Amino acid sequence: MNGLYLVTDSDIAHQAGHTLPFVVEEACRAGVRWVQLREKTLSTRAFVELGLALKRITQAYGAKLIINDRVDIALAVDADGVHVGQDDMPYVLVRSIIGPDKIIGLSINSLTELEASQGADLDYLGIATIFPTGTKTDTSSLLGFDGLQAICQRTSLPTFAIGGINTTNIRSVLQAGASGAAVVSAICGQKSPYEASRALITLLDGL
Repeated sequence: MNGLYLVTDSDIAHQAGHTLPFVVEEACRAGVRWVQLREKTLSTRAFVELGLALKRITQAYGAKLIINDRVDIALAVDADGVHVGQDDMPYVLVRSIIGPDKIIGLSINSLTELEASQGADLDYLGIATIFPTGTKTDTSSLLGFDGLQAICQRTSLPTFAIGGINTTNIRSVLQAGASGAAVVSAICGQKSPYEASRALITLLDGL
């Protein structure tokens, strides 16, 4: 399984003229096997409906569907797991709710947060934020290569770097020690999500 992880953004997809199911299907068709559904403004009913639609797509391609933050949505659509941030439901509680067989990913923004998570029952870490990005405007906590490398060297868990990653720098984050790269605009905001995904996967496979 390649290390490309798609994090969805409906607004960016719509600005590019796409629906989210179209973006996800094109990405999965290109070889993406990790998809995180991240929605901050949808009603619960609409979130469930979108989650079920994406589950049908990811399941057809053998991809993992991860729900951002909303444990209830993950359970409702039988997603493969949940991704939580530092201010979301504590991951220990998430594990107690979703059980031992589901995936839990945790956002890590500093070495301090990494230390606090040591020994936790987690499956991967999302390391943010690497580069300036339009989806995360607060740049005060940018890690850069040095911060990414420092975190990756101190964990045995799979790590996905996120934040401003595209075809110009995706290989460098793996060279810094990340297991993979998570992208938003680099797929959701492109004219052809399929071609964009293929280009990113080709760069990853070339390492």
